[in-house]
Amino acid sequence: MPSPEAATASESAPHIDQHDTPQGACYVALGRWTAAELTARPVWAALTTRLQALRSAGSGGVAGAWDLRGIILLDHLGAQVLWNHWGQQWPKQLEVSPAQRAVLDRVAQFSVERPALPAVGFKQAFLKLGEDLLQLVDHGVDLLALIGRLMLNLVKLAKNPREGPWRDLSGHLYHIGATALPITALVGFLIGVVLAYLISQQLKQFGADAFIVNILGISLIRELGPVLAAILIAGRSGSAITAQIGVMRVTEELDAMRVMGIAHSYRLVMPRALALAMVMPLISVWTTLAALLGGMLAADLAMGVTPSFFINSLPAAVDATNLTLATAKSVVFGVLIALIGCHFGLRVKPNTESLGQGTTASVVTSITVVILVDALFAVLFKGIGI
Repeated sequence: MPSPEAATASESAPHIDQHDTPQGACYVALGRWTAAELTARPVWAALTTRLQALRSAGSGGVAGAWDLRGIILLDHLGAQVLWNHWGQQWPKQLEVSPAQRAVLDRVAQFSVERPALPAVGFKQAFLKLGEDLLQLVDHGVDLLALIGRLMLNLVKLAKNPREGPWRDLSGHLYHIGATALPITALVGFLIGVVLAYLISQQLKQFGADAFIVNILGISLIRELGPVLAAILIAGRSGSAITAQIGVMRVTEELDAMRVMGIAHSYRLVMPRALALAMVMPLISVWTTLAALLGGMLAADLAMGVTPSFFINSLPAAVDATNLTLATAKSVVFGVLIALIGCHFGLRVKPNTESLGQGTTASVVTSITVVILVDALFAVLFKGIGI
């Protein structure tokens, strides 16, 4: 047997009963149709289900008879629910008290249809394109200024190396480089295994098993190794750079540095750019070696190409200029990732929403720029090392 409190709560909850009369069905609204009751999740779910059932059955609409006199308390939210259920029309038969009629009249008077969204015309599309272009130019100008300040800071560091931020640099070398070795090795190894298995399926058809060394060597050393390492570092360390500087904006540490006369570009941007420029070639070689190891093991299992044959054939299959080009690309990738991460971090506004948006934009932009620059390198140096 329910307790008196439960019975009272059940009676006060807004609900609809159906009574059969000689003239047809009559729908009686009972309970408290107020914001306090309707905003309770279980109550709203039950009432919505009931109204949808009436609408699906084709009953309970404006053609039916309604009696609202059993409602204990009716406010504008409850009246709006009923008015929307009726299709913003008065039912054919409606029994209400004068106070309820006044609430319903006000709701009917001020209820309006939601205006349709304006169609996007040529003018709006053109203006949106111009806005995007101006925003892109704004980012480009800020990034160019950041590069200029970095060059000036490098000259300053060369003139007075004793006052350089070497402790910050060593910390970034550890966090960006040393801690990234396990994940880059794992991903590189798996990529090498997958690539070797896919290539082996095609080479077996032509009996060209030995050429797997050439394909894996060129693709991993020259292209996939540096690009894969850069994408991993962009997602791992580029986002961290933006988040770190963005949090400093939120906590007003950047403003404190400016008041103290500490240049953001010298203490925040330059150590990170130098660290990534030094670390990226090493991580690229590390990732490439892990990928070659995975490809070598997969080639041995899938095609019978022994590790000794793989290692002996690799220097002849891949020219040393490919490794030089890959190292140069890695340095450029590292500097770009650091600059983009710092750029978006310095543009973060002092709120958490902007911090999240800046971090996301930093990662997406870094990965996109890495791929674009790699394509540019491929076009410019297509005759080198092949």
